[in-house]
Amino acid sequence: MIVLGLTGSIGMGKSTTAKMFAAAGVPVYDADRAVHALYRGRAVPVIEEAFPGVVVDDVVDRTRLGEKVLGDRAAMQRLEALIHPMVREEERAFLARVRAAHAPCAVLDIPLLFETGREASVDAVVVVTASPEVQSARVLARDGMTEQRFEAIRAKQTPDADKRRRAHFLVDTGHGMASAERSVASILKAVSFMTGKSESQPL
Repeated sequence: MIVLGLTGSIGMGKSTTAKMFAAAGVPVYDADRAVHALYRGRAVPVIEEAFPGVVVDDVVDRTRLGEKVLGDRAAMQRLEALIHPMVREEERAFLARVRAAHAPCAVLDIPLLFETGREASVDAVVVVTASPEVQSARVLARDGMTEQRFEAIRAKQTPDADKRRRAHFLVDTGHGMASAERSVASILKAVSFMTGKSESQPL
């Protein structure tokens, strides 16, 4: 089975691209979704102990948590040390399921793939990108987003230029969704050759 690592900086269209892979029948593991689930489940007491006051109605409030960790490298490392092992456990279970189902390809949607050194654990890296102007416009249009918060988030992410340089495949969402869909189709065609599947067979 070919495992693709899907990544991209904030506002680049990574989640939309992940949906394109899923629509093509590729199993997709969403690390962000796993974190959301953990923030509503077994990670709650652990995070509240480490960062008192961030839990509201038995759910980790991401805004409150962000206020405590964004811009604070030590706090961010403390949070990652708590959450990353849980996310990896969920990921291993996902890969075991899709391997058992004999899926020829799977996608790991990992926002901080390069930042956490995970590129070595996948067969190929897909980077979702767009121009800085498109990125800024998308991010600053989000509810509650500010220039300061945007810069704090971007500061902890590997620069887009570095990600593109280290990618095996690129999906540029800045030219419209039809163009991005063609890029995804091209990637899956390449994967079909890597796995030895006929193009007439579904992934």
